[in-house]
Amino acid sequence: MASFFSKLFGRSGSTETESHVASGKTEAYAECTIRATPMREGAQFRLAGSIEKSIGEGGVRVRSFIRADLFTSEQDAIDATFRKGRQIIDQTGPSLFSDDAQSRQV
Repeated sequence: MASFFSKLFGRSGSTETESHVASGKTEAYAECTIRATPMREGAQFRLAGSIEKSIGEGGVRVRSFIRADLFTSEQDAIDATFRKGRQIIDQTGPSLFSDDAQSRQV
């Protein structure tokens, strides 16, 4: 009976989280690499990814993003992540990597 109420109110006895990162795919765009890493949430996938750019002597700067968009298919989430990554690059331009932070959220 207690497990029924736990499930009803969103508490499960499992230590495993429902939200985990799915396999990542990459796409090159405007001297950057967009990495799609949709997050599985139950039966859906949340739009998530990162934009990476090589800076001089082997250094890499990373800008991560997670959006509220949910998709029923992992491939749809990946496609939308690439579109969002291209949009972020186009809209922010050089200022995306102008600070000295190795990584940050955008």
